[in-house]
Amino acid sequence: MSDLFDLSGRVAVVTGASSGIGAGIAQALGAAGSAVVLVGRSKRRLSRTAAAIPGAKVAEVVADLRDDGAARAVVDAAVDRFGRIDVLVHSAGIYHQASLAETTDQIFDDQWMTNVRAPFQLTREARPHLRRGGSIIFVSSMSGHVGSPDDSAYCASKGAIELLVKALAVELAPDGIRVNAVAPGNVHTPINAEIITADLEQEINATTPAGRIGVVADISPAVVYLASAASSYVYGASLPIDGGFIAQ
Repeated sequence: MSDLFDLSGRVAVVTGASSGIGAGIAQALGAAGSAVVLVGRSKRRLSRTAAAIPGAKVAEVVADLRDDGAARAVVDAAVDRFGRIDVLVHSAGIYHQASLAETTDQIFDDQWMTNVRAPFQLTREARPHLRRGGSIIFVSSMSGHVGSPDDSAYCASKGAIELLVKALAVELAPDGIRVNAVAPGNVHTPINAEIITADLEQEINATTPAGRIGVVADISPAVVYLASAASSYVYGASLPIDGGFIAQ
């Protein structure tokens, strides 16, 4: 059974790998045997992630995926270093809480560019290098499944990801490439450290069936599963990892 989750000989590209969920995913994939291409905007933080993947083959690519040409540069760097791409994990994302009245065009565009356009472009650039048996994994959100006040722009971006996963899964399935997503709920990460106050955490715990906020280690094993042969018949799925929140 353990061989089903073995990623030895595979090459994974992980965006948003400099911290939080992306860093945890990169570490988990490396621990499962994969070579890992770490993509992020901070060289210092990427190096910190790399140091936490002992024994794995690691490459670091500093890039802002919103920039023109960044997607191709990431793919070229991965292929130049390892000769192939087997797994592509879209973990880079931003969140800006704002009411409808407060959501400027810039706030909307920033989230759309980072959360939707950038992973779409990277998928398009990586596609020619993904072999049969390849896996593309998007990090969506429970906000792609349920609405919440003051989150309309973010919800729109994650709702788009949910349908993008389904469309790409159907399109790429004949080539033996699987496309899926994980949809985290509330998770302690640097991106929301200032947002989740003690009072808000108490409220979240009270409204989450599991009775707690998630941690990065709740998310990364699911990504290893979707990257591995254990999920070979899983296409177009979005796995909620939210303590049961959207099941209510």
